[in-house]
Amino acid sequence: MAAVDTARAHAHAVLRVRGIALAAAALPAAAAAVLLAGRFTGRIGAPGAPDAAGWDAVRWAVCAVAAVTLLVAGLAARAHRRAVPPQTPVVPLDRAQAPELYRLIDELADRLEVPAPSAIALTPDCDSWLEDVPPARPAGPRRSPGRAQEPAAPMLVIGSPFLWWMRSGELRALLAPVVAGTAAAADPDIAAARRFLRGLDASLDDAPVPGVVGAPAPPAPRGRRGPAALTDRITRRLLGACRAHSAELERAVAGWASEQARAVDYGLRIAAQEQVGLAYAGWDRLLTRVALPAWRLGRHPAHLNAGVVAALTELSRRDRLADGYSSRLGDRPACDLLEEPGTVDEAVSLLAAELFFGRPASGAWREVDWADYPAEVVDAGWRARATALQSALDRLAPQARPGAPTVTRLLGRLAEGGGEQLAAALTTRPAGTTAPAPLLEPVRTGRDLLVDHVTAMVCCAAVDTAGATPGLDWLDGPVLLIGGVRRTDLAEPVAQAVEQGQDGPLRAWLDAADVRLEKPVRL
Repeated sequence: MAAVDTARAHAHAVLRVRGIALAAAALPAAAAAVLLAGRFTGRIGAPGAPDAAGWDAVRWAVCAVAAVTLLVAGLAARAHRRAVPPQTPVVPLDRAQAPELYRLIDELADRLEVPAPSAIALTPDCDSWLEDVPPARPAGPRRSPGRAQEPAAPMLVIGSPFLWWMRSGELRALLAPVVAGTAAAADPDIAAARRFLRGLDASLDDAPVPGVVGAPAPPAPRGRRGPAALTDRITRRLLGACRAHSAELERAVAGWASEQARAVDYGLRIAAQEQVGLAYAGWDRLLTRVALPAWRLGRHPAHLNAGVVAALTELSRRDRLADGYSSRLGDRPACDLLEEPGTVDEAVSLLAAELFFGRPASGAWREVDWADYPAEVVDAGWRARATALQSALDRLAPQARPGAPTVTRLLGRLAEGGGEQLAAALTTRPAGTTAPAPLLEPVRTGRDLLVDHVTAMVCCAAVDTAGATPGLDWLDGPVLLIGGVRRTDLAEPVAQAVEQGQDGPLRAWLDAADVRLEKPVRL
């Protein structure tokens, strides 16, 4: 129980900071009340007394200080009370959508002897946590001042890749330490300390973006003066006084939850932790290699979580480090605990597009199924980049005369040493797609863009003249299929043509694939 005592001790330390702040605000008012009472009773500075003038001056000064102190304290309390803590964007699940999942969590809470979470939600991330539910403001008559409103149990947020990839037993074992954290949330002192800290954090405008790992904090507001600047300064001083205790409080709460969960599925939890790393790798690869090309075109894959299962299954067949994972696929996946996994997957996939990419240029997302991905994303993406490359070639042509969109024209330009100019033109005017996602898009040079665009042009020519087809690889994203076989040998000749101006290897590759260089590409 050392973790419990440590958590409560740090919670009490935070509450003492709050108490000291309240006492500091009330002390001048108390002194003013004593001086006024002494004046009316004649005990302090009575009229006619030799020291009456001195006490009157002291009384007026203390009353002025008390008025200013109460005004500032009132403004700070109002800012803290009206501040709304940021809520992580999630897909909520009610009990009717996931009765078996709720039953599993309730049974887990009973085994841990802790309160059950008040709700369950999903997030498009490989993480799980408890999130406090803001208290609902009653619409009817106010509650009696003597009855304190009990804090609601926190909401359990589950990473959706876990739900689709893990088996039911693995998910239960993984969530045991998280659910055990509801015991700390039910402790009145810890809950009060957390509410105080959340109010301080929310009253400042420099909180990080919720729900996005690694998101930068927005810039602090400029030009805040007068009462707002004063309340911000007070809030920062309070946060500084609570910072060390707040960190130790959360560390002790995590230790407390870990101790409580040790007796529940401990051995299975060790095996489940291995799946966490695998799910994280598969999810990151799916977002950056598969989802991002679709998001650039204003389309979002409708079933990302089903896609991560396919990606990890493919990984289990390729990677010897993943041997044995495919045998798990015969067990019941945790997503079967949902009534309609497909519908929930669509909602989570849309949230992932909005969180990790933003809004498309068209203003609305267009859903795409995996079966339509090669035509609507792979082929469309190639042709968008080929169009941008053709525009760059036209701008660099003598007198900006447009030419035929052929591979022959492109290779001639590269062989003449025009790669640098093409790269610069593509950098200043990229393909006509939506803005890149800062959280997922790597930093790319003009050469990298030119390699991508030349590859896209070659793939379009192969599709138009050699019977090739666009394809989808769950781990690598868009691929070119010739005769139903994925071609992985295109990168090197393209790189030689772009970086060294040697178009011979690329011409040899095109001849071997029966691609007609002189035929215009369909843009």
